[in-house]
Amino acid sequence: MIPAFVMMAIYYGQSVQRGSPLEWQRYTAIVIFLIAAVSDGLDGYVARRYNQRSSLGAVLDPIADKGLLLSGIITLSISNWNEVDPDYGRFPAWFPVLVITRDAVILVGAAILHYFIGNKMKVRPSWTGKVATVCQMCAIAWVMLHLRFLPLLLVVIVAGVFTLISGVIYVIAGVRQLQAEGHAHARAQ
Repeated sequence: MIPAFVMMAIYYGQSVQRGSPLEWQRYTAIVIFLIAAVSDGLDGYVARRYNQRSSLGAVLDPIADKGLLLSGIITLSISNWNEVDPDYGRFPAWFPVLVITRDAVILVGAAILHYFIGNKMKVRPSWTGKVATVCQMCAIAWVMLHLRFLPLLLVVIVAGVFTLISGVIYVIAGVRQLQAEGHAHARAQ
């Protein structure tokens, strides 16, 4: 569903740029995004509820989550969804850079942990990571739904702050695990 969302989002942005927004494209992109998000949530709920977790699902689920979030953030950074006020139709360039950088650091950190400590590696979601995800989703919704009761920049800054904090927390947790196994010389505070 991610490619379908990206396609409709870009087409809608192009129609806005031409000065004749095709609202059906916006609504279609929103519906596709919602179906993807809800189906991902339902899939996780069913797996936990009926104890049908699998090692493949444990790998694919976060990839699908990140794919959906990143596609929304990147697409809404390059495609303007608001003809009247462009500041409400597009994310600032620093936002996708921050999100991608944090995710890349976490991925590289997980690879380093796996290399040095293998199956003893403990990766637990932090509450700040969950809040960052919710804030990123809210920022995406802000643009797609044309919400204006708070400035988009404020919403993006809040999402960015939690994204940054969660990244730092994951790095500190990784360094602590390396220290516990005798592989890190730096001190995590």
